[in-house]
Amino acid sequence: MESISVFEIIKVGIGPSSSHTMGPWNAAESFIKKIKTHHQLQEVTEVFVEFFGSLAKTGIGHGTDIAGMLGLSGENFKLIDTTKIEEKIEAIKSSNVLNLGGEKVIPFVYGEHLILNKQKSLDFHPNGMIFRAVFENGEDLIQDYYSLGGGFIATQEENSYEKDCIRTLYPCHSGAALIKNIEKLGLEKVSDLIILNEESWRTKEETQKEALYIWDQIVECIYKGVNKEGILPGGLKVTRRAAGLNRKLLGDKIYRNKEEWFQLLIDSEESFTSISKWVSCFALAVNEENASFGRIITAPTNGASGVIPAVLMYARAFTQNCTEDDIIRFILVAGEIGTLFKKNATISAAMGGCQAEVGVSSAMAAAGLTEIMGGTPGQVLMAAEIAMEHHLGLTCDPIAGLVQIPCIERNSMGAIKAITAANIAIESDPLKARVTLDEVIQSMWETAQSMNDRFKETSEGGLAIAVNVAEC
Repeated sequence: MESISVFEIIKVGIGPSSSHTMGPWNAAESFIKKIKTHHQLQEVTEVFVEFFGSLAKTGIGHGTDIAGMLGLSGENFKLIDTTKIEEKIEAIKSSNVLNLGGEKVIPFVYGEHLILNKQKSLDFHPNGMIFRAVFENGEDLIQDYYSLGGGFIATQEENSYEKDCIRTLYPCHSGAALIKNIEKLGLEKVSDLIILNEESWRTKEETQKEALYIWDQIVECIYKGVNKEGILPGGLKVTRRAAGLNRKLLGDKIYRNKEEWFQLLIDSEESFTSISKWVSCFALAVNEENASFGRIITAPTNGASGVIPAVLMYARAFTQNCTEDDIIRFILVAGEIGTLFKKNATISAAMGGCQAEVGVSSAMAAAGLTEIMGGTPGQVLMAAEIAMEHHLGLTCDPIAGLVQIPCIERNSMGAIKAITAANIAIESDPLKARVTLDEVIQSMWETAQSMNDRFKETSEGGLAIAVNVAEC
């Protein structure tokens, strides 16, 4: 089993879905590269893409079609001006042409060159898609891709996180292996071991810089979210709530920039009620940004992108001595826990329901918080286990296929559960625990395999069919 860097689990992304937006976008970019290895883009006359299964059934709500078109156009979701997305898509649809890879203008008719096939699923994975390029000489190039969650993609022959993977000095593919390596090396913290392993990809200084960049993006995303009013796109007419909650909690105090807002936040009332409302505000802010094609931190997915930011911002604003070093260690530990779920279960809602997204994110956040609260390695793993234990069986049932109801509020609940799990673990003896993290990961995977497909991101079960909504 190959190792995964924590920055493959916690990374910059774009809303609304890592599986349904980022994955197809990455697949489209990969297909452009594949064309270039066999031919030249100038030789392409047409390109077709067909989405199957979960990608098709919730594709419009998740922006799967948008991701496919922009990826084929050579756009990068880390760099694109997110305010221009609607304009770019309208240009493709109205002109019936697409600038392939930004180099070759070709005919492209929505509904003909891009199809959402809701009647068929590919056998390899529920999130399947097939790209086909036709060349001037009559040849064509066909490639299947599968979106595995968290933006990871695969073909039946190759996994996106395996092809360039590095084996670390102290492989940690389970919680037990993690503890064993910590004890063997005489380390005190889980993050000490992760720092050593991350040197397989980059220097310690580069790892610290990347973690702080993630933190800066988290603060930026929350700040944007608490300062935007209005209705989220998609047709459900969901009203943004983070801005109103932020205003109420600050008592209409005036701030001119992010720094002044953050200082007011730190100086605000610290009752249990106000802090819990702030945690919800942070999570709502991020997920409202995610739902509107904003740039967010995927952790480990977009549907769960509000949990870790909410818990880390809680730690920074409302706990003592949360230093820059603590922020780094939180992110590293949270990311490492995410790799355990990725390698031994799933972080794809199409494979495992919402337990694989918000549940995993809550476990990651609980572990990170316990680490900087001074928890032992055993307590860190215990916190992750507790958080996941209370998300087991959670279905993925987005109404109208939009990452809004119940997804946005679930992030707030996941964040609160993470904080509670950390507090319980800090006051507990992990040697007396009856359930280990490895056991709960295995249980989560077994639950995922037993779960009816209707409750795995298809919008065909749970709230998605219990609530009547107009066709969006």
